[in-house]
Amino acid sequence: MVDSGSRILAGRYAVGELIGRGGMAEVHIGHDNRLGRTVAIKILRSDLARDPTFQARFRREAQAAASLNHPAIVAVYDTGEDMFTEPSGNVAHVPFIVMEYVEGHTVRGILRDGQAVPIEEAVEITVGVLSALEYSHHAGIVHRDIKPANVMLTPTGAVKVMDFGIARAVADSQAGMTQTQAVIGTAQYLSPEQARGETVDTRSDLYSTGCLLFELLTGRPPFMGDSPVAVAYQHVREAAPTPSSLAPDVPDTLDRITLKALAKDRNDRYSNAAEFRADLEAVLRGGPVSAPAVGAVVAAAALGADATQVMAPTGPATQTLPPSVTPWGTTGVLTTSPDDPDEDEPRKRPWLMWSLIGIAVLAVAGIIAILINMTNDPPEVTTVAVPDVVGMAEADAVTALEDAGLLTKRTTAASTEVAAGNVISTDPPAAAKAEKGSTVTYVVSAGPDSVTVPDVSGKTADEATSILQEKGLVVDPVQEQDNNPDFERGEVTKSEPAAQSPVDAGSTVKLFVSTGNVELGDLSGKTRDDALAELNALKLVGNTTEVDSTEPEGTVVAQDRTGLLQQGTTVNLQIAKAATNPTVPNNLTNMKYDDAVQALAAVGLTSVQRKDLPSDAAKGLVLYTDPAGGSEVERDQTIIIYVSQGPQAGSTPTSNP
Repeated sequence: MVDSGSRILAGRYAVGELIGRGGMAEVHIGHDNRLGRTVAIKILRSDLARDPTFQARFRREAQAAASLNHPAIVAVYDTGEDMFTEPSGNVAHVPFIVMEYVEGHTVRGILRDGQAVPIEEAVEITVGVLSALEYSHHAGIVHRDIKPANVMLTPTGAVKVMDFGIARAVADSQAGMTQTQAVIGTAQYLSPEQARGETVDTRSDLYSTGCLLFELLTGRPPFMGDSPVAVAYQHVREAAPTPSSLAPDVPDTLDRITLKALAKDRNDRYSNAAEFRADLEAVLRGGPVSAPAVGAVVAAAALGADATQVMAPTGPATQTLPPSVTPWGTTGVLTTSPDDPDEDEPRKRPWLMWSLIGIAVLAVAGIIAILINMTNDPPEVTTVAVPDVVGMAEADAVTALEDAGLLTKRTTAASTEVAAGNVISTDPPAAAKAEKGSTVTYVVSAGPDSVTVPDVSGKTADEATSILQEKGLVVDPVQEQDNNPDFERGEVTKSEPAAQSPVDAGSTVKLFVSTGNVELGDLSGKTRDDALAELNALKLVGNTTEVDSTEPEGTVVAQDRTGLLQQGTTVNLQIAKAATNPTVPNNLTNMKYDDAVQALAAVGLTSVQRKDLPSDAAKGLVLYTDPAGGSEVERDQTIIIYVSQGPQAGSTPTSNP
């Protein structure tokens, strides 16, 4: 929620509660006071925003990301910089990005327990990611950080890709962030060229998407290790296993598609996101795919990962070629096959052996230098003590672990000693030394013989009932009707107990189902924009017309309906416009008095006074008015109407002066 005491950015965005935290930034729920909508605000850590180079790159990339407009991409609404005074007295500029607020959860959340998702769902999620990448690549933007934590799933199952632009700004910066920080968060999804520090292109995103697909199908990334460096090394050197080797139900077509996406040589991968997506959609409809057979892909990967190649001789039997760049930036040697029958030739060239030894020493020194540069910290500070979170509530435990620089993985277990929702244990245990950036698995108590209520929001009542019953829960046959504008009629809006709550097996769950109706209150006095925003949030259609009014200009003065309305109903609003001064009609002379009063009322003049005068004109006819016809007057001006009494004996007729 956003309260009146919230921090305000750019005089417009109210910063609310923290809803996410990463290694480089914090995400808050916010409110756009100008447009009256809920937003998400990502604010970079101040220590990463002091470098002018980083600020410039971040600003440029954020502006590029804001140009992306696609339903599978979390929209970027605005960017800016927040200024604050440091304890030293210096004024610091902290960049922020205002984004679309998306309700739902990340793919990382559904993979926490290490369980694969259903195959069809895994393919659909990946297709959604590729749809976003296809659009962004056409716009010239490479994401560079595709991973489960950057993919959102809405309650309706829609896919939303986050963090376009930020990843590129971080990857390109040369100061303000260590190489270690750049690698730790994404090591399991790095492309080989990223791990080698080479220039990336759109095919690097496809490799990372292949890692995501692998994890969705199997419940774990394709490469795992004790440190980010070890994982990055595997991306460069080792062929990925087939998903079916870990999850036997994965079909051969998905093995082929996944391994093609994970090819070491980017030229062996899909050339673009559209090709990758087309193969996945072919799997869904049972059609053929373009990816080669698994054996061919594995052979190509093995060849691409081999640093020493056997080449046909073109000159002397043993030939030293120019140094080539290895995956870690060190120099290496390629040698030809020794076809010369003189096997004693190497003995005649002792200098060659010493040259090779010298090159090997330089290579080892280069590797050590690169690894030291990647860690960028003394060895003694690369490990941290695992915080003691046993007995803590899950949210507090995750915060403590992440604050210590550790990643987290969630599992659950029944417990009669630890309250449901609290942490039972961690692996590694409390106080054990763990490498910064490594993963700590924590076990959450589900209570005695309990199950976790699945999230069934957005499902039909029948679908939700089936899902809950599969978990061993009983569904209350009496459903609660919910006038919730976020869900269409017949969709489940929530459950009681709430989703992700641990409950005893066999417990009864009540479903709340959308009626398709919404409750509309009185909009009088609100501005046009605020009223239309409220109608839009309720999934109602607003239609406005302007009317003269004494109310403030641009505010609602009337509406044609309130109360319980069906989603999609049109609500007509009357909006006040500035009133103009009326003009006394010119044609009142010789009218009957009553007709003249009506003519004045028609132009908004209702204050009328009658005066009768003797006249040659017929009795009851208007002689003239004061002010005269054609005069512009105030709306509350009193108009005097002079009316003929008819000719009077012995009197002088009166006429208009």
